Amino acid sequence: MSNNAQHPVYTLTNECKDCYKCVRHCPVKAIKIENDHASVIADRCISCGNCVKVCPTNAKCVRGDIEKVKNLLIAQKDVYVSLAPSWRAVFENSAQKMIAILKRLGFKEVSETALGAQEVSIHDAEVLNNMEKGLLISSACPVIVDYIRLYKPEFSKYITPIGSPAKTHAKMLKEKFGDNIAVVFIGPCIGKKNEADEEDGLIDVSITFEELKIWVADEIGDISQIKKEESFEFVPDSAYEGTLYPINGGMNETIKKIGVKPQVQLMEVCTIPAFERALENLEPDKLAVPVFVEALACESGCITGPCIASNKASITSISDVMYKVKVRDEIPKKPQTVVECDYAPKSVSTSKYTIEEIQGALKKIGKHNEEDELNCGGCGYSSCRELAVALLDGVAETSMCVSYMRKIAMRKAAAMLRCMPAAIVMVDNNMNILEANDSFMKMFTGDMYEIFRARPDGLTGAAIDRIVEFSDIFRTILKTGKDLHKEHYNVNDKLYDINAFTIEPNEIVGAIITDVTQTETNREKISEKAKEVISKNISIVQEIACLLGEHMVETETLLNSIANDYDDKEGK
Repeated sequence: MSNNAQHPVYTLTNECKDCYKCVRHCPVKAIKIENDHASVIADRCISCGNCVKVCPTNAKCVRGDIEKVKNLLIAQKDVYVSLAPSWRAVFENSAQKMIAILKRLGFKEVSETALGAQEVSIHDAEVLNNMEKGLLISSACPVIVDYIRLYKPEFSKYITPIGSPAKTHAKMLKEKFGDNIAVVFIGPCIGKKNEADEEDGLIDVSITFEELKIWVADEIGDISQIKKEESFEFVPDSAYEGTLYPINGGMNETIKKIGVKPQVQLMEVCTIPAFERALENLEPDKLAVPVFVEALACESGCITGPCIASNKASITSISDVMYKVKVRDEIPKKPQTVVECDYAPKSVSTSKYTIEEIQGALKKIGKHNEEDELNCGGCGYSSCRELAVALLDGVAETSMCVSYMRKIAMRKAAAMLRCMPAAIVMVDNNMNILEANDSFMKMFTGDMYEIFRARPDGLTGAAIDRIVEFSDIFRTILKTGKDLHKEHYNVNDKLYDINAFTIEPNEIVGAIITDVTQTETNREKISEKAKEVISKNISIVQEIACLLGEHMVETETLLNSIANDYDDKEGK
């Protein structure tokens, strides 16, 4: 898939380590697990960026669009920057220096997205003042908008029917400087890439602060060489109250500054899970007053966006944004620019499954009754039944159930241990038995075998030095970490071959023990028989030697070697 065709969020398959952390943190479960690797389901994804932030191996990536911007610059178009107001939480530069840096990259002019935010707030205040009652949800956050349209389509009609601040700002710039200019949005949001991909032609490209930092490092390097230009200013004007938008409640603050009638209730909700809970059981038509919800997908607002590219404490970031807010004497009551939008539902198609189908899927992960359903969340889903539905949808695998896979592994291991003829034991660093198979119990517990065999845990927990007389072998391996091999180890007239090895350094050791007493006894008997045959038939041997023309001593040596083959290990 080419870069241009990619969804804004995608997976580097070779880097994915099947930890399911992305599934766990994806609020809409837009992740498909296939062959133990996670991929993004594009038509379900709302581009919130949670999976990008939490992926421990950086397998989740954001589509890079710097080349698109460079192509616009190469085409010699006048390219204007729509700079998100959260830039002050990321870059330590003054406005003049920030503009100078962006101009060095080739941009014609730089403008503040907050100008569009101001227009949006004026429009929303006007709508609220004309409402008698009911619900209005902000359209400022593209992630929230997509979430509603896909997963809460019944609330789509309550989204403010205007474009986001970024779209509104893009329209403002094109009205001011001409339709032939290009507008590039720069901010912390992945969802803005979806807005840029739309066919309305307002935002040409959207890049993140992370992309900008990489571009600056490659193109400019040390930005300290760039001096701020006093003549550089944001065009067409500097923003005022709109710069509050990137912080939680910032939009509502701007609406308050504009002024709304007393009965209007302004609320803020951050994060998709919190927003989902806020909508649960809500009946908007039963609201007695106008209620406006400023909904943002990121905790604390845009200043904690997935591509904010800053390690600052959120309090510091909020302070940096608030510190530069300018207050204007009078705010217009009518917006100059409005982008009309129809946020029609585009709900995700979901299959409905019968109880029998779900129960069948549950059985595949070892859940045969309700007691088996642990709902531990290890798979990334909040319940076993959610995983079962995902299995039926074909976006999950049975191996995702940690408890089931552990149970299967333990059963396989137990079956192998139980069936092996050799004695097997595992010992911890306290010299207590962790696991011992039936052959071990039979070999070393004597008359107590039936008692230990009847116990559910067998020898688990027993002190190894009370069971065998060679516990020093285990102690040595725990201390040194080196494996040991003992052949014909003599214990109470018994001979054992012992292979002892480290399982977990300094923590767990194991041993495979074979009783070779009978084998060695048989070897000795064969040796004695061979010697007896040689002794009784020495005359025949002499005749054979004469007939073959061989020296008797050589023949006797040859036959003795046959016997000694059984004898050569006795002295060891």
